[in-house]
Amino acid sequence: MWGSRCRALLLGLLLQGCAGPRHRERRTEIPPDTVKLWGDMLGNELYTLVTKYSGSLLLQKKYKDVEPTLSIEEVDGLELVRKFSEEMESMLRRKVEAVERLVEAAEEADLRHEFNSSLEFEYYNSVRINEKDDNDNYVDLGNEFILEHNEHFNNLRVNTTLSNIQLPTNVYNKDPDILNGVYMSEALNPVFVDNFLRDPTLTWQYFGSSTGFFRLYPGIKWTPDENGVISFDCRNRGWYIQAATSPKDIVIVVDISGSMKGLRMTIAKHTINTLLDTLGENDFVNIIAYNDYVHYIEPCFKGILVQADRDNREHFKQLVDELQAKGVGTVNKAFIEAFKILKEFREAGQGGLCNQAIMLITDGAVEDYEHVFEKYNWPDKKVRIFTYLIGREVTFAQNVKWIACSNKGYYTQISTLADVQENVMEYLHVLSRPMVINHDHDIIWTEAYMDSALPQSEELFASQAQSLLLMTTVAMPVFSKKNETRAEGILLGVVGSDVPLRELLKLAPRYKLGVHGYAFLNTNNGYILSHPDLRPLYKEGKKLKPKPNYNSVDLSEVEWEDRDEILRTAMINGETGSLTMEVKVTVDKGKRVLFLTSDYFYTDISETPFSLGVVLTRGHGEYILIGNTSMEEGLHDLLHPDLSVANEWIYCITDIDPDHRKLNQLQAVTRFLTGEEPDLECDEELVKEVLFDAVVTAPMEAYWTQLALNMSKEYNGVEIAFLGTRAGLIRKNLFVGPEQMSNKKFLRYEEKESIFTMDHFPLWYRRAAEHLTGSFVYHVMTDDSPDGGQRPNVVTVSTAVSVTVHNKTAIAAVFMMDCKMSKIQLSENNNDKIRYL
Repeated sequence: MWGSRCRALLLGLLLQGCAGPRHRERRTEIPPDTVKLWGDMLGNELYTLVTKYSGSLLLQKKYKDVEPTLSIEEVDGLELVRKFSEEMESMLRRKVEAVERLVEAAEEADLRHEFNSSLEFEYYNSVRINEKDDNDNYVDLGNEFILEHNEHFNNLRVNTTLSNIQLPTNVYNKDPDILNGVYMSEALNPVFVDNFLRDPTLTWQYFGSSTGFFRLYPGIKWTPDENGVISFDCRNRGWYIQAATSPKDIVIVVDISGSMKGLRMTIAKHTINTLLDTLGENDFVNIIAYNDYVHYIEPCFKGILVQADRDNREHFKQLVDELQAKGVGTVNKAFIEAFKILKEFREAGQGGLCNQAIMLITDGAVEDYEHVFEKYNWPDKKVRIFTYLIGREVTFAQNVKWIACSNKGYYTQISTLADVQENVMEYLHVLSRPMVINHDHDIIWTEAYMDSALPQSEELFASQAQSLLLMTTVAMPVFSKKNETRAEGILLGVVGSDVPLRELLKLAPRYKLGVHGYAFLNTNNGYILSHPDLRPLYKEGKKLKPKPNYNSVDLSEVEWEDRDEILRTAMINGETGSLTMEVKVTVDKGKRVLFLTSDYFYTDISETPFSLGVVLTRGHGEYILIGNTSMEEGLHDLLHPDLSVANEWIYCITDIDPDHRKLNQLQAVTRFLTGEEPDLECDEELVKEVLFDAVVTAPMEAYWTQLALNMSKEYNGVEIAFLGTRAGLIRKNLFVGPEQMSNKKFLRYEEKESIFTMDHFPLWYRRAAEHLTGSFVYHVMTDDSPDGGQRPNVVTVSTAVSVTVHNKTAIAAVFMMDCKMSKIQLSENNNDKIRYL
């Protein structure tokens, strides 16, 4: 049932334990036929041992007995992906409706509010709440604010009845603009709470003001960094910038003439980097430097605009850092080059297809440039020009200001590094004016990200599946509706709500996808939103940190067998269809490769920039075993103490009602079936499957118990036997005490590879599924230590049990055992004897 190569490998591992140098010296003297005999005997003994203690033959017979009542259904991949897409669209639509209610409330509150320059108003400052002075009195803006741990919000201490206010360190917390904005936005509190009541799957909701304050619900305590600084500014976040402006084509033109040396060049570089930080993957950019001549800081990008994704932005920043000031500045040629690029992209229908702008960064302009604007930009003024005068010198201020004002732009002077952030952000208000005046409430969705603004503990990173830490944000702009300011196009801010990707993944349940199947999401730019092979974290010492470019991973980088980009192109275009590919899948942390044939099904998610893909593997994902049992019988067998179900799977929804959040999935299923919790919403199909699995596997309890009672006093190495089913059910039996287990983490949450998770079936299940029924897969356990050391005395063995009905075969269950083999003793007088010690 298993090859000579496997026998030789396992025998070699076991022979490593032979004691004494004399044995090592005699190995070369042992005849090959004798070694082969040992291998055959070892193989036979192992096969007999694992067949007996796994009980796989008994379960195979049990399935044979109930075969007349079984059916095997073929999975319709296109129908499945359409169903998942519709459910995701419905869920995301509820998030959009919550944001729309916030926009309406904020605009109405502003319409009713009259600005009061002497307004005094006490609000909850997220840094100061619950802080007291030396006299035990609450500090200014720091009154009592009740905080309680809430599992729905990553078990952080929050207040679900109120929001509170965060401000960056450089924004004065009692500035009249801040006080008036905070007072006006108090109207959002009841809307936050009502949204959460309507849709308990909502997480963080917030309003980012154009004046710099950030209203967050639920309210939370905000902690400064180690230097006592709050650097988070909502206006710098991707969701704010994308919602406040339309997609844009930007050419940054920077003066690197000799007069820009020293501090001026430092400020100019910081200005460019800050501008780059305001761009996203829907924007396009290039940077031109000029002195005696014009040159692109990246020659490979000459004459074009490139997508402002994270990789390109970081690349530009590295090149900007290398700029040096020398020569004489001639801005005209740089303007001409920038206008030509933008015109070519505009006429070719490329780029952002909306706003176009040139950002001029200089310490002065003395040339006659009016003829350049007449030829390339007037009278239509399709390109806005924003000018940033670097330094304290005001001699050229009028000229630089004229350039901006004559081209529908904005002028600002930046004298110090501290001025950069506020002055750069001004261009966003100018670009947003047409949207504000027309009241275009565009809905935007961001790429996947992990929000470092909110407190995230190391335990949170370590305990959750990496892909489940990611989220996307839905956001909309908030405009002033006052008649007297409507022509000015005043942007009040942006409202948004986070959508954890785990909420989307719940709508593509694992049991419908099979052993190696999975669902994934990508954006219309080709970037991965969620994928099992997207690993956004890396380990630095004992800490887990986000990788620099974790949210700009292209679909082609994870589905690399799609060499002709058929799948990628179809999903970017929002098409519906399918294709088949031969793929290689790594398991066991990249140590092993499986060769599979996979069917890909894909479609778009309406009203979003996202597409959904579903992968089903031939032989496993295409068929589902359907059995029948009564609720009473299933419930009886479900209550065995050594039975568990996949707690990351959604048998019943427990995160809506706070009273249900304390229940694990097995408790929720049993309470639903017994009628103790009739309000629980459960997946009836999955519950039905797990009830059948509980009944059909019930005889294993008595079988393993009898084996344990009759075990020889001589220890044979078997520590645990267990089985898992496609419905996520696990039965197990310990043949030794828990303290004697070689791997105490096995089948526990700490060792996620060995359990059913939202990301994957267990490793032992996936490996056994690739072998014929009746064959056994042996796996030498390895440590998680940095050197990846082996534990050759522990071997896990797994085997699959399948069922065939009308020539269709489906995997019903997978057995596994943990065996400990201390060493092998070879008898000197009788070399055909092998004994386990």
